[in-house]
Amino acid sequence: MLSLSGIRLQPCVGAQLFVTLAIHPDDVRAAAERIRPLARRTPVLTAAAFDAEAGLRVFFKCENLQTGGAFKIRGAANLILSLPEAVRARGVIAYSSGNHAQAVAIAARHVGAQATIVMPQDAPRSKMEATRACGARIVTYNRFTENREQIAGRLQQEGGATLAPPFDHPMIMAGQGTAALELLAETGPLDALITPVGGGGLLSGCATIAKDVQPAIRVFGAEPEGANDTFLSLAAGERVAIQPQTIADGLRSPMPGELTFPLVRQLVEQIALVSDDEIRAAVKFLLLRLKILVEPSGAAAAAAVLFRKLPPGMKSVGVVLSGGNIDFEELVGY
Repeated sequence: MLSLSGIRLQPCVGAQLFVTLAIHPDDVRAAAERIRPLARRTPVLTAAAFDAEAGLRVFFKCENLQTGGAFKIRGAANLILSLPEAVRARGVIAYSSGNHAQAVAIAARHVGAQATIVMPQDAPRSKMEATRACGARIVTYNRFTENREQIAGRLQQEGGATLAPPFDHPMIMAGQGTAALELLAETGPLDALITPVGGGGLLSGCATIAKDVQPAIRVFGAEPEGANDTFLSLAAGERVAIQPQTIADGLRSPMPGELTFPLVRQLVEQIALVSDDEIRAAVKFLLLRLKILVEPSGAAAAAAVLFRKLPPGMKSVGVVLSGGNIDFEELVGY
């Protein structure tokens, strides 16, 4: 790897060009130390019944049991705990459909900062209530007619708060990568790692550290068929925007991140697509057979493994169950 004035440059596979990468494995290791006061070291579970259905040994990193019910606390804590006290005093702003909203609210409360969260009007009720319960101020918007980034930007200019984006920020990406760091420390060598992918913060962070810890590991992402922006972007060689339609509300990002996409493009072998019905089946299987509650977004990677969407020949895979926040009324319908 080359370095120029602190900017990390990595050769682009199959080309003579160099691309700037937002994070380095050491950033993930630093994040692991920084987030200890807030992020739990979640358990890694196995299940013979799932292995039999999937045809390989599966290790589940249970971020559904994480503080706030999702992996998002890792990135939010890494960013917010790094802010100087004077900056914290001006507050933090985020936009999110739920899990990142809760994570920012929890981390902000921990450091005594006011959190303002821009959330869609149709966000899951449980996620909105949990965010408000953590002391955050919620500003709602119509996801079909309004732009959340513009709303957050306007609020930021008015009060000088720090923006904590859901995925496209080096501190967020590095924090999310700590999930893979913990997983591989517990399991040892694996043939593959797969995580859900929305904007790419989790996948890019996990791929960064996984490839450093175990260079031969194969890294995959899992996306809903109706929210396949990363799949299409990798095929096109550039970021592609879509209008996502899926039950997995946490994976409805319309486009991969500007910072996350170069890492995904370089380190991730393939994006596995799963249908909403396959996601529902994975949620049900995990609940009834493993006795753990996982939301649709969190179950996307498990669905890809359960329905054998990965290339054949592998014997072991680590699966990140990224969250467990789901409205009871929605769960009953499964």
